[in-house]
Amino acid sequence: MAEGKPTLAVLGGTGKEGSGLAARWAAAGYDVVIGGRDAAKAEAAAAELAAEIPGANVRGADNATAAAAGEIIVLAVPYAAQQATALGVADALQGKILVDVTVPLVPPKVNRVQLPEGGSAVVALQKALGDGVRVVSAFQNISAHHLRDLHHDLDCDVLVAGDDIDAREQVIVLAEAAKLRGFHAGPLCNSVVAEALTSVLISINQRYKVPSAGIRITGLSGE
Repeated sequence: MAEGKPTLAVLGGTGKEGSGLAARWAAAGYDVVIGGRDAAKAEAAAAELAAEIPGANVRGADNATAAAAGEIIVLAVPYAAQQATALGVADALQGKILVDVTVPLVPPKVNRVQLPEGGSAVVALQKALGDGVRVVSAFQNISAHHLRDLHHDLDCDVLVAGDDIDAREQVIVLAEAAKLRGFHAGPLCNSVVAEALTSVLISINQRYKVPSAGIRITGLSGE
């Protein structure tokens, strides 16, 4: 644990979204473990981040080892791998916060909302893992395009949904560490909005030929 900060494990940390979030947290002083199906690939991704960020404490491991080492786990894998990845490390997740970044995109028509039966992919994962894991939904609407560029001001807010208010608060702290604004968005069932919104943002990107359309929460005191 770095300076009282929890160790973060990013499963799927070799991908664009996962590595971008990992880079921002490593730059903010968190100890980060990059998890992947292939330990060697995860170790290579961690070494690359460590070389980019002076003083960063980043290491790579297979998903099971990463999940065991992390105090807060971030799941940043494609929808097709969501349940298999999380359930494969379920024992290591017990008693911990799992931040699920999953968006239920169904290629090739990723610009169309195609939610799974029952609505939210993140709610389905919470049911599968059981109450011993505090699942929080966040970061679905953040484009990976500029995440890795630590000098880029990300013009997008983060909707944080979860049934455990303290867990949500901890994820909002992580959003702020990544130089984003996080907002309590209610119980986990509200995750369905963020999951569906990603396809809308992809449509906007395509229509207006931009790489990273996002959302902003307005009307709050001090805005």
